[in-house]
Amino acid sequence: MNSNKVLKEPPVWIRWMVLVVVSVAMFGNYYVYDSISPLADLLAKQLNFTDDNIGLLQGIYSFPNIIMVAIGGIIIDRIGTRRANLLFSALCMIGAFTTFIRGDIVTMATGRLIFGLGAESLIVSITTTLAKWFKGKELSFAFGLNLTIARLGSFAALNSPTWAKGFYENWQGPLLISFVASLISVIAVIIYYVLDVWSRNRFLLGEEQKQGKIELKEIFRFGPAFWFITLLCVAFYSAMFPFQTFAIKFFQEVHNVSRQTAGFLSSILTLSAMIMTPIFGIIVDKVGHRAKFMILGSFLIIPVYLIMAYTRISLFVPMSIMGIAFSLIPAVMWPSVAYVVDESKLGTAYGVMTMIQNIGLFATNILIGFVNTKTGGYTTGMWIFSFFGIFGVLFGYLLLKSNRKATRFDLEKPKV
Repeated sequence: MNSNKVLKEPPVWIRWMVLVVVSVAMFGNYYVYDSISPLADLLAKQLNFTDDNIGLLQGIYSFPNIIMVAIGGIIIDRIGTRRANLLFSALCMIGAFTTFIRGDIVTMATGRLIFGLGAESLIVSITTTLAKWFKGKELSFAFGLNLTIARLGSFAALNSPTWAKGFYENWQGPLLISFVASLISVIAVIIYYVLDVWSRNRFLLGEEQKQGKIELKEIFRFGPAFWFITLLCVAFYSAMFPFQTFAIKFFQEVHNVSRQTAGFLSSILTLSAMIMTPIFGIIVDKVGHRAKFMILGSFLIIPVYLIMAYTRISLFVPMSIMGIAFSLIPAVMWPSVAYVVDESKLGTAYGVMTMIQNIGLFATNILIGFVNTKTGGYTTGMWIFSFFGIFGVLFGYLLLKSNRKATRFDLEKPKV
């Protein structure tokens, strides 16, 4: 190709098109993930599912990722984000369809397992995509916008009892919508594939990854900062997502609100994140102090579960506080990995991080379902969620100490 026709880097509009299409793929992914929570009472009434069964449906999503996400990260570094996005989104669609077709716990759990097999690896692949396209170019802001669009999927799913009320006459109706959302995700990654190939034929971009052999032992060479970020990730998300599994049912049974109101209350987390995550991303890019922001976000979630368990204060207040934390930590945490790990190992790093996160999510979903069933209530589970906030503060503090000793990076400095 004539070098006069090659730009030094792709224009801004190309980067933002990449951001939009991969975010739409995440939208479909998030919708399918959160499609179980609004169905909890219908599954109990129409299919006689217990809290153990519902916890299994959400928890088994994480089970394959205890291994698969780490492998998926290596796959991403070997075959590139284009092919990885296609592979993992196709698995998500197959899983969503399997969950929809038959109302027994084995079939539905199998579908959720297949969906989980692709979904978390798709998140890793898209996260890696953004890190490669936006590193040094408002990365935290790009991550924030990506999460905003992605969490619109969660918001839509959690509020589907309102806008898709007619589909809630039967348990299969909402799951049909989730299958359509997974199909949209596949279409979006196909568009990204074409856009990425087109861009690489016209602009100077890093080669689409086909790394040499990646040794598993390299995982253990990631520095302390990476591991503290990872442990904080586990603690934070173990307090958030397993709570949302039972949140709508909790609001209905303990606070005596309707399914529609409960769905909206649960979606406050998502709505807050949609608005505030990009804002926090801009702030972090400009002021730094990443570890300190992660400590603050973890601290915010410590009291909110006990407030909901022991008081009858308006649920909007604790859920809004959780929404701030749910916006702040992801805007800071995920981009921070790109600064403490070499770019060629980003897929592997995000894969390992998400793998360990899923160990926490799998165990916590199963644990909370078991505890709720055994105690006949939710109070013990709310205490467990609060302790995860304490662990998050601890790991954030250790990250801050580790950062002060680092010479290759500084998470506390602004990046733009």
